[in-house]
Amino acid sequence: MTGSARRTALRAALGAGCTALLAVAATADARHTDRGPRGRLRIATGESGNFYAAFGRLLADQVTAAYPQLSCEVINSEASVANIRLLRARRADVALALADIAGAAYGGSAPFGSRVPLRAIGRVYENYLQLAVRADARIPTVADLAGRTVSLGAPASGGAVLGDRLLRAAGLIPGADVRVRHLLLPQAVRAMRDGSIDALLLSGGLPLPALSGLDTRPGIRLLPLADLLPRLRADAGLFASGVEPVTVPAGAYRGTPEVTTIGVANLLLCRPDLPAPVAAALTHVLVRRATRLVPTTALGTQFLDARSLISTGVVPLHPGAVAAYRELHG
Repeated sequence: MTGSARRTALRAALGAGCTALLAVAATADARHTDRGPRGRLRIATGESGNFYAAFGRLLADQVTAAYPQLSCEVINSEASVANIRLLRARRADVALALADIAGAAYGGSAPFGSRVPLRAIGRVYENYLQLAVRADARIPTVADLAGRTVSLGAPASGGAVLGDRLLRAAGLIPGADVRVRHLLLPQAVRAMRDGSIDALLLSGGLPLPALSGLDTRPGIRLLPLADLLPRLRADAGLFASGVEPVTVPAGAYRGTPEVTTIGVANLLLCRPDLPAPVAAALTHVLVRRATRLVPTTALGTQFLDARSLISTGVVPLHPGAVAAYRELHG
C-alpha cells in the first residue's frame, strides 16, 4: 500500500470512529467558527521534525481556523518532561506529554519531585517506542546492547525516562553495561549515520521522519520491545493504563519486518486554571477537526480515536473538556 493510500485509509478509519460525535457536531461547525474564546494560547510540543511538533502545528492551525480570536504560539521543546515543566512554570498553556510521564508528574514521582497540578483535554494519539539499530548490526534484542552506545533522546524527553527504564528491564545498567548519550534529534541521526552510536531510541507516531531518513543509509531495523512490558509495568513509576503492546507494520521503514513494540498514550494537558471556554474550544477542535490533525506522514490509526479521547488515565479531564464532550455526545 502506498503512503497516500495509507493516509486515505487512516482518514476513512478516523471518519468511521468519529461518526457518533461528528454527527452531532457537523452542523454546528460553521456557526462555531465566529465565536468563542479570545486571547493567546501557548502550545508546548517537541523537537522540530518530530511528531509532537507536527501535531502541535496542525492543532494551532485548526484552533485559529475555528476560533480566529484565539491566537496560538507553538513552543518547541525537548518534549514530555520539559513540556510539563513549562506548564508548571506558566510558560505554556497546553502541552503534549506521554501518559506515564503525565501520571508521574500528577503523582509527584520522579523526575518531578513534587505533584504537578494537571488536567487533560484528551488522549490524542499513540506514541510508538522505536529502538532502531543499523540493519547490518548483530543486535537482535535490547539485552544485546551490552557494551554498545545508545542515544535515548533529549534529556527532558519522555523517551529518555522510558529508555532508562527499558534498558534496566532488559537487565542493563545505564552507564555501566551500556553507554548512554542524550542527543537531540539532528545530532542522533548524524551519530547513527556515522556509526558513533549503535542504537537510537525515539518515541512518536509512524513513521518517524528522522528514521525514514536513515532507512536507506545506513539502513535500520527496529528491535522488539513488547517482551519487556511486564517488567516495565512492575516499575512503580510507570502507569500501566497508558502503556500497551503495539505492532509496527512491515514496511513502515524501508525493508523492515513487522515488529511488536510498546505504545504509550499521548495526552494534551493543561493546568486546572485554564479557562473553561478555552478547554472546551480545544475539545471541539479535537473532535470536529480530527481528520485535519493527522500529520501527512502518518500510518496506522493511532490518532484521535473517538472511543479513547476521554481515557486519560490518572490525570482527570478539565471540567471545560468534560462539558464539551457531554455537549458533543448530545
